[in-house]
Amino acid sequence: MTAVDPDYLRHQTAVCPGCAAGPTEPVKDAPTEARLAISLPTIHCQACISAVERGLNAVPGVRDARVNLTLKRALIEAEPEMRAADLIPVCEGLGYEAHELDLTALSATEADKAGRDLLLRLAVAGFASMNVMLLSISVWSGATDATRDMFHWISAAITFPAILYAAQPFFKNAWSALRVRRLNMDVPIVLALVLALVTSLWETTLSGEHAYFDAALTLTFFLLAGRYLDHRTRAVARSAAEELTALEVPRALRLRDGVEEEVAVSDLREGDMVLVRPGGRMPVDGEVVSGHSELDRSLLTGETLPVATAPGDVVSAGEVNLTGPLTLRATAVGEETSLHRLADLVAIAESGRSRYTSLADRAAKLYAPGVHILSALAFLGWYLFTFDMRTALNIAAAVLIITCPCALGLAVPAVTTAASGRLFRAGLLVKHATALERLAEVDTVVFDKTGTLTEGQPELVNLDQIPEQDLAVAAALAAGSAHPLAQAIAKAARAANVAPAAVADLREVPGFGVEGHWQGHRVRLGRASWLGAPISRQTMTWLDLGSGAPRGFGFVDALRPGAAETVAALKASGKSVLLISGDSAPAVQDLAERLGLTDWQAEAVPQDKSARVQALSEAGHKVLMVGDGLNDTAALAAAHVSISPASALDAARVASDIVLLGRDLTPIHAACGVAQKATRRIRENFRIATLYNVIAVPLAVAGLATPLIAALAMSTSSITVSLNALRLR
Repeated sequence: MTAVDPDYLRHQTAVCPGCAAGPTEPVKDAPTEARLAISLPTIHCQACISAVERGLNAVPGVRDARVNLTLKRALIEAEPEMRAADLIPVCEGLGYEAHELDLTALSATEADKAGRDLLLRLAVAGFASMNVMLLSISVWSGATDATRDMFHWISAAITFPAILYAAQPFFKNAWSALRVRRLNMDVPIVLALVLALVTSLWETTLSGEHAYFDAALTLTFFLLAGRYLDHRTRAVARSAAEELTALEVPRALRLRDGVEEEVAVSDLREGDMVLVRPGGRMPVDGEVVSGHSELDRSLLTGETLPVATAPGDVVSAGEVNLTGPLTLRATAVGEETSLHRLADLVAIAESGRSRYTSLADRAAKLYAPGVHILSALAFLGWYLFTFDMRTALNIAAAVLIITCPCALGLAVPAVTTAASGRLFRAGLLVKHATALERLAEVDTVVFDKTGTLTEGQPELVNLDQIPEQDLAVAAALAAGSAHPLAQAIAKAARAANVAPAAVADLREVPGFGVEGHWQGHRVRLGRASWLGAPISRQTMTWLDLGSGAPRGFGFVDALRPGAAETVAALKASGKSVLLISGDSAPAVQDLAERLGLTDWQAEAVPQDKSARVQALSEAGHKVLMVGDGLNDTAALAAAHVSISPASALDAARVASDIVLLGRDLTPIHAACGVAQKATRRIRENFRIATLYNVIAVPLAVAGLATPLIAALAMSTSSITVSLNALRLR
């Protein structure tokens, strides 16, 4: 027998598709490619997608890069030795904030399976109901005897498998409720379907004139339409805790006897020495052993300005090292880190919010028992009156169908769909099914500062007081730093058409600033303490030209469009407005005074924000939380309802109920008004459904409405409810 080259076999395609799809013996070769994921929270349009994809695909070693705008994430296939950390500077160089994601911490599939499943069931119910309706028309037109019976049996053959498949969501929900001895809206729905099918099958076996298979299918179709509308009102939310976990750095540089080795973070232990290079994220909580640098803590604390760090200082997982290499001694790893504890805090807060009872569920608690009792009494009364099981069962079925909560099932999703469409056109995306109901109850609004009320980017405010020569030197020094204030100076110089001066020997001094040589003098740009400048309440950086006193550059975080108007409108509507930020007290106080807010809190860590929101909730307030950072996720999840900007980090957007699509905050106040109108429409729909039942139920109990007439009346009430909901548009 001729030997076959194993490499040849490995690269052949199976002729049989089943063989190709089936499991094969794993090849123990080294991986041929790396799959990387990068979070891009600031992308917002097709131009962003194109720019990032072109930039990443141009990097040597990148085989393919694709950007998902919905998830705000780039997925990259690259050479095996490439790391996501190598590509983050590329994205930032294109002007987009970027963070490494751990693919193993994310769900294997992001597909909207629930939406597709509901749509398929809706299509099956609709197609089956149309066919059975055609057969019913033949019966109504005068088909008799064997022909009528044949049409009924064909209808039964279509209806039973269609109902068993299409109505599965109702069967499962009803069974889940009955298992724990409670009632929900799906219990009377299932009972009505079962009784309609049993009655119809009985009538068919007895060669009766009427069967109600079309009524059962039509009912299923209307109810599935309501469920699908409900599903479409919100995005498929991933777990915020999962997103936080994915932000944890998957690899780290461990030092052993002065030798660097790259290891998985899960392999680190307390006491290990870890090297974090500039631009890297802290993989563990630890103490700085050597090195000076500045840390960007904005994702965890909301603090806008980088914080200088030196040996002996404590750092937390998730913070970003900006300027110099740091060596840490790990004090907490894995599940003990501050970032992981924040993920746990979010998960706990999310589970607490799920205890909210929607208007539909509250209606079901009253409605479902009443329907069952009424139907049972109708059956018992007619059986005792006539001793005719067939008549009693028909009337009981008619009562259940005519009182079936189809209108109630549509009352909420029809309104929320109309309201969500209106808010979407105004710039708000409603994600959660009960978000509008909760938003209508809000009496207290809590705002984060950086990235929410403000743009989150420092802006040079005293440009007109700075000589052009000083600005040129400062711009040249700023070009050598990734510090936010340095970038703001460079941006202001470009806007003023001031070219950078010819500064030589640029060198960044980690934790202090940048220095170089210009016209024979040493020039420096950096902290007040480094240059001997006075400490100011305003955010400042200083320029020392080597002669005379340092010149100050003042900065302010610009307000988002509509911030002042939104705060004023919320206060005018009687709501309490609070400002809670992780930023420094002077910066928070300055913003509070600009917006006319008297209740503010500075230097709040994530636990402080969550605790304040929970305390307000326990005091009876309905809190709306508006925030954008990792430090806001626990508070967003703990609030009665929450909003985050589209520019927020993935985890904050996932934890929120509503996403603000634009930069303008004005739609937030408008959304409160729309939510209140939507809640009124929902209550109106409940009243319409109740009035319909008051009129229709006595007719059904009196035996004046067959199951077919009951189905038509039910459809009429559903259409009325839907038309009332459309008034919101």
